[in-house]
Amino acid sequence: MKKRLRFLNLLVALGALLLVLSSCGSQPLSQRNVLKTDQKEKTITWGVKGDTRLFGLLDTKDNQIKGFEVDLATALTKQMLGKDAHAKFIQVTSSTRMPMLKNGNIDAIIATMTNTPERRKQVDFSNTYFYAGQSLLVKKGSRIKNIHDLNKYHGTVLGVVGSDSVENVKKAAPDARVLQMTDYAQAMTSLKAGQGEALTTDNGILYGMSVQNPGYVVTGGSFVSEPYGIAMDKGQGDFKAEVNRALSELRKNGEYDRLVHKWFHNVKGFDYEEAEKQ
Repeated sequence: MKKRLRFLNLLVALGALLLVLSSCGSQPLSQRNVLKTDQKEKTITWGVKGDTRLFGLLDTKDNQIKGFEVDLATALTKQMLGKDAHAKFIQVTSSTRMPMLKNGNIDAIIATMTNTPERRKQVDFSNTYFYAGQSLLVKKGSRIKNIHDLNKYHGTVLGVVGSDSVENVKKAAPDARVLQMTDYAQAMTSLKAGQGEALTTDNGILYGMSVQNPGYVVTGGSFVSEPYGIAMDKGQGDFKAEVNRALSELRKNGEYDRLVHKWFHNVKGFDYEEAEKQ
């Protein structure tokens, strides 16, 4: 009888412990103070692209993601938390970045993400850190010279799932056919295979593709403005204010300009004045 009573008491104690632990973990992610947590841990976890040359590309030689956004995130981390702070990077795609932010897997997104009214319903954005415009990438000699040609010839344009570029094309060229791929690497492969006549996204990304693929050129100018902002979860006002303060300081001390020139100085047709607009 005593053994049974001790067993029951143990079960009650375990139940109480589980209740305490579950209640401790029941705080909504939106109520976490990301800035205070990061200051304590001296680390900011960033969601970055791993398939976008110039902005964030996985280097298979050392398994490190490298690019303008990676370097900018590192500079922001040290500006916000101190020179000994650490920037941690987790690879995201256009379709996974928002869910990963909402799930608390990352603190912020710096991944060629355009600040749009629709997205602002779900997340907050920092000030603009790169001003891009949507364009087209085509094979040299293509009959497609601009967005109007896609509409005129009922051409097929390739985009990426989770990017607003596809919706922009549907509005600008309603008669064009749109194919959505998982990521930019797959989209580029499909363009080379002739599955589409053009690939569309922000010109900053397309410049990187043209550097890697000399037989393809950016064309058509910018038919939609694409201001990139750092995305963070709603309710993180302290974190947002500190990101904006750090970004402003990097612009003032010349580090921002140095990073832009580091990554884009050899890109034909790149407009520094346009890209660095605030």
